[in-house]
Formats: sequence, structure tokens, C-alpha cells
Amino acid sequence: MPALALRPLFTTDRLLTLWLLIVTTTGFGQDVVLRSDQSQRWYRGNMHTHSLWSDGDDYPEMIATWYRDHGYQFLVFTDHNTLHNRERWIDTEKNKGGIKAFEKLTQAFPADWIQIRETEGRKEVRLKEFDAVYDRLAIAQEYILIQGEEISDSFQHRPIHLCATNTSELLPPTGGDSMVDVMQRNIDAAVSRRERSGESTLVHLNHPNFGYAITAEQLMQIDGENFFEVYNGHPNVNNSGDQTHASTERQWDIVNTWRLAKLKLPLMYGLATDDGHDYFQTEPQKGAQPGRGWVMVLTDTLTPDALVKALEAGRFYASSGVMLKEIEQTSNSLKVTVAAEPDVSYRIDFIGTHTTFDDASSPAIDDPAKVDTVTRRYSTDIGRLLKSVKGTVGSYTFEGTELYVRAVVTASRSHPNPSQVGDFECAWVQPVVVSNAVPGR
Repeated sequence: MPALALRPLFTTDRLLTLWLLIVTTTGFGQDVVLRSDQSQRWYRGNMHTHSLWSDGDDYPEMIATWYRDHGYQFLVFTDHNTLHNRERWIDTEKNKGGIKAFEKLTQAFPADWIQIRETEGRKEVRLKEFDAVYDRLAIAQEYILIQGEEISDSFQHRPIHLCATNTSELLPPTGGDSMVDVMQRNIDAAVSRRERSGESTLVHLNHPNFGYAITAEQLMQIDGENFFEVYNGHPNVNNSGDQTHASTERQWDIVNTWRLAKLKLPLMYGLATDDGHDYFQTEPQKGAQPGRGWVMVLTDTLTPDALVKALEAGRFYASSGVMLKEIEQTSNSLKVTVAAEPDVSYRIDFIGTHTTFDDASSPAIDDPAKVDTVTRRYSTDIGRLLKSVKGTVGSYTFEGTELYVRAVVTASRSHPNPSQVGDFECAWVQPVVVSNAVPGR
């Protein structure tokens, strides 16, 4: 692969931040056990949600009610380039949800909650601001809402979207001179705003295969971007790729191999999200419906700051249906225990790349003008299957030459409402660095 022109790390503060993140994510031989106990618990949440504030088809209070009633503990609202923090009125019929959504709202909430006016002979309803919905539906330490935003940018008509979790200030898209430049500028703006405000905002890259816009080679370079969606529940984002384009899981392995071995950047973690837009659609594979993908975050308290810090420390897993009881990392091994369900069997695959990997690659397409728009083809040394275990408990003993090791658990049960035909319920365990394997660690 051609040499990458990586942007330099910017400041002493940024270097310190990266160093602390590396220490946190590698553990340097410390034993880490992720499990619910008297001092901490798993919290289920969705970090990518749309409402009538942008291109969703339902009201924010109805969406928040759905997630609360379906066993979630937190929900992040991430409408496109907007926050729910101003007065906004919409026509009760001329919107994506239409009269069906309005009638459902009036049935679920009392008349004194819903504000209606008439403008030029048309009935309008006021969209509830975030604080009002929070005050109405949130329950301390049981269910919280988090204000976020989907920063929706592009380069030459190729979409570049990032979700900001826990922000009270709008982060306008920055634009840029290339795909990498657009991503980096948006990340830099978010990091700068976090440093200035002290607000713990987490930014992650959304659906890299939406429009097959973002390649692994582009994503691996971004300094300060440590999260992306390995699973997105929208049926049009191509999680599985195709014969030409790498799947998001394949991209994940390419990205982490190069970040650790070549670019000296921290691990990138993988999230699962709904990207919910369509709350009235019930047919499988139709629309971006809620409940398809989520994260399980282990922390001692249910607050936005605590959730962000736990995510940044890798104290979570992503899921499209499989629930885990415990994840144990020692200096010598990674062990996964499934919270098994009756009549369901499980396969636990351990995946990683050794330091001796073949780094050769070749273009995935022949067109010289488009060769850099598609993730290259790499050897099977990258993201190889290290071990597979059938059962509810699986462990992998490090050989000491792995750059990283991650795990994916696949259930025998098909996803009940898949975004793609053939999806099974899965859980994605975050990669861990084998500390003595990475040069300079």
C-alpha cells in the first residue's frame, strides 16, 4: 500500500491525551473483568437516533418512550446538524410521520402537553425541546436521555457523518479539501470544543459503507477518532459489503492493524447502533427501525459523563441481540462468557493480527481514477481467525505476538428484525492490545 501522509499530532496536550488513552486501552498487564456486581452494572443504550427534528418520522417523546419501554437505560438523540434546543413548529400532516404520528402522539400524551397553533389555515404542533422531554420521561439511575447531533458533512457528494454524544452546543460541519481532511477537521473541532467547554463529548464515525463513501485507508489516519459503527441497523448502509467493497468488520481489522503497527495511533472501537428513522415500519429489512443494534456499557452510575468515560476506556461491548455476562482480560488471555438463553447455541470467534503479518495489498478495482475510493484488498493475515469455540464460555491465550485480539459471538438464532437478510444475533467484544507485541509500548 502507498505510504500514508498522516497529519502530525498537534500539541503536547494531544500527545498526553493519546498516551493516556493507550494506557487505558492496553492495560499493560493489568487484569480487567467486566461484569455486573454491587458497584457497577451494564447499561443498554442506542447512540444514533433520528426524530422529526430532522429526517425521522416520529416525535422525540414517542421515540424516548419506545426505548424506555423496550428495556434501554439510555438514548442519544442525534438529528442531522441540529439540537433540540429551540422553538420549532411543524405541520401536523406535512412531515415524514404525517397525521399517523400526530394522532399517536395525542393518544399517548395529555392535551396540556401538546402545543398546537394554526398558521395560514394549517394546523401546526410544536416539537418538544430536549429538556422538556428529559424532564417528562427520564428516571434517575434508571433511564436517561442524552443530547447529541449527527454532524452531516460530505466531500464531492460522498457522505461523511459523525455522531456527537453529550453536547449542548451545535457542532456545524466544517467541510474540507479531501475525505480525510473533512473527517479530521470535524474531529478537531469537536475535540477543541470539548477542551474549551469541559463537556465530555464523544464523537464516532457513522456507517462508513453508506454509499461506500469511506475507505479503511482514510479512516485509519484520523487522529482523535477512536470509535466507528461496526454495525448500523439501517438497511441501506451495507454493513456486509459486497464482492468489491470490504465489510465494516473487515475494515475494522485493517484499520486497527495499521493504527497499531504503522501509524502509532490508539485502537478504534466498534459500536452498534440503530440509526433509527422509521418507527411505524414493522416489515423486516424495511426502513431503519429501532431495536436492531445497541451498546452495553459497564459503569457505576448512569450519567452522560460516566457513560462517555466508560466507552472511552473500552468498558463496553456492541450487540445486535447476544448478551454477555462477563469479559475478562488478563496479561495472558481474553475470556468471554455469554448470558445464554434457552434453546440458543453460540460460537465465540477470536480474531486478531500478528506482528509478522503480510502488509502487501492491491487495488480492489481497476479504474485508476477511482482506485482510492475503495478499500484495498489485504492478505488473510489481517484480522485472521485465531480460535473458534462452540459454547457459552470461550477463552484465547495470547501467544505474545498479536497486535490485538477481539472477539465476536454469534448466536444460532436469526435476528428477529434484521437490516439485512441472513443476519444472526451477534455481540462484538472490543479489541485489546497485547502489550508486549506493539513496538514502542
